[in-house]
Amino acid sequence: MFSKLRSLIFKIDPERAHTLAIKSLKFNLISNVFDENKNDPIFKTKIFDKELDNPIGMAAGFDKNAEVYNALFRLGFGFVEVGTITPFKQYGNPKPRVFRLVEDEALINRLGFNNHGAEIVLDRIKSNNKLGLLGINVGPNKDSTDRMNDYLIGLKTFHEVADYIAINISSPNTENLRNFHEESKLQELLKSISKEKNNLKSNIPIAVKISPDIDENQIELISEILLENEIKAIIISNTSESSRERLDNIQKHQKGGLSGKPIEKKSNVLIAKFYKLLKGKIKIIGIGGVDSGVSAYDKFLAGADFIQLYTGMVFKGPNIAGIIKKDLKELLIRDGVKNFTEIVGNKTQA
Repeated sequence: MFSKLRSLIFKIDPERAHTLAIKSLKFNLISNVFDENKNDPIFKTKIFDKELDNPIGMAAGFDKNAEVYNALFRLGFGFVEVGTITPFKQYGNPKPRVFRLVEDEALINRLGFNNHGAEIVLDRIKSNNKLGLLGINVGPNKDSTDRMNDYLIGLKTFHEVADYIAINISSPNTENLRNFHEESKLQELLKSISKEKNNLKSNIPIAVKISPDIDENQIELISEILLENEIKAIIISNTSESSRERLDNIQKHQKGGLSGKPIEKKSNVLIAKFYKLLKGKIKIIGIGGVDSGVSAYDKFLAGADFIQLYTGMVFKGPNIAGIIKKDLKELLIRDGVKNFTEIVGNKTQA
């Protein structure tokens, strides 16, 4: 069905198409087909001591304002991450700011944390009981004079309604945000978060979302810092600013973060490196180019415990979670696997 609609949808401006998708989900105009693998034990897993039906999550960026997370659970996602949410409402960067690279199965965005602000989103979540595991991705306002405090505001605002908080230090569309990858800044941020958790008497799990555009030295330093600060998960990775010379679409040089198939291999390499360093002590959530059973399988082989997607749904449609489960199950059965966790990191260990 989606393949027939895709050509029509792709004639609409990407950001407008996204707004229409959110409205369609909000008013139940999009529904999933029967999910024959909904409760299949081959996908059962746990994250932060909570049961999941499956390890396929919706990445932050799709449901920026926590408007349709329950609709996404009904589409078959095992968990959903909303945001990025900043303390105060902000418009983001000027339009146009989202670009489809159809030939490359990719997006470039320079949205800039456009969202309704923490208090509005909090009220929305409180009035809409979640049907599954909900992560809330937080970040600083663009014009903030104290970005570290903005993260603490996110923690204080959402720690009682979220199942985990994701600390976004990696969007390329907020100037100098990636400076938090530096050793001293990351240490200071995570120690401040730990202190605030103690003040709140909260055990909320913290995940850190990193950039794919980091070097070997940064990989080792970040691993050490996350372990030292008892971070529960690392999200690998955000969009990339790397070279786009091999892409085909004429919009490939638009400023912003690149997502989708072109960063799949880069993401998998990074996951494998962190997998070796973290030794299972921190959960890995893998993102980047997930759009099929094969791409999901490859993420798990590289070392991801869970996966997320967003761009994949743009190109494959709203039933992508069910499609991935169907195809992934066939691959797992082919290889004699009883539960997907058996293959996590197998490529790295080989």
